[in-house]
Amino acid sequence: MSAKTGTGVQSNYISRLLTLVVLSVTQLLRPPSHSWRAEAARRAARHVLLATAVMGGGVIAMMYILDVREIGLMPPRGTASLWPIRILTDFGKSGYVLWLLSAMLFVVALVSPRLQGTSRSLLLGLGTRLQFIFFAVLVPVLAGELIKWIVGRGRPFVGGEANAFNFAHFAGGEAYASFPSGHAVTSFALAFAVTAIWPQARIVMAVYAVLIALSRLVLLAHHPSDVAAGALIGAIGALAVRYWFTARRLGFAIRRDGAIVPLAGPSLGHFKRVAREAFAP
Repeated sequence: MSAKTGTGVQSNYISRLLTLVVLSVTQLLRPPSHSWRAEAARRAARHVLLATAVMGGGVIAMMYILDVREIGLMPPRGTASLWPIRILTDFGKSGYVLWLLSAMLFVVALVSPRLQGTSRSLLLGLGTRLQFIFFAVLVPVLAGELIKWIVGRGRPFVGGEANAFNFAHFAGGEAYASFPSGHAVTSFALAFAVTAIWPQARIVMAVYAVLIALSRLVLLAHHPSDVAAGALIGAIGALAVRYWFTARRLGFAIRRDGAIVPLAGPSLGHFKRVAREAFAP
């Protein structure tokens, strides 16, 4: 291959990559177009109101009934034998999850301009789903961080005694960032998002989210009400992002009754074939 030809190929690749990035942003910001989006919005609003009422009441009840008692049931903070729990809980860190999703999106963006036809369509379909999962986690995580700062609830170990009502609003800092649990926000948002796309993964993702939530209690990083609130915020945030994507016909469809269902996506076998084609010499 001549230097001139190589330069042309590289220029064409960069052009296709930039076009992909622009189109990706454009499709996320374009006006909603789905004709049944109003039905989906009403259905989602009912679910959000019901979940907020039930879980909100549960969070308040936990503050008065369970939070202080739970502290006494857990092993002392810093117990050496809890090292497996400390490893487990890191899988719920928002930074780890978001960086992993970002890396996957980056790979999709780099590889897809080199593909053609069905292979490219399959990979771009995966990219749309990864975009949804990324924003379904990012949006509730950002909301959770704002609520943490506003509420300023002390963690179980702050103050020297069990106190479920140790607040320092707008204080900032890790010591007063207990409500809601960021790990619970992340894990439940991720569980909702993955299950929304691949319903067959619901059991695995539910177990993942519950284990992350329990790890925060065992490590005395949060009160039970913090974890419950985090789960609620994570699910609602992911649900809102799903509606945003659905209204723009990205990854989801709406039935006549307003129910949102995932569009048929590529299988694992398709992904393997795409990978072989993308990196074959």
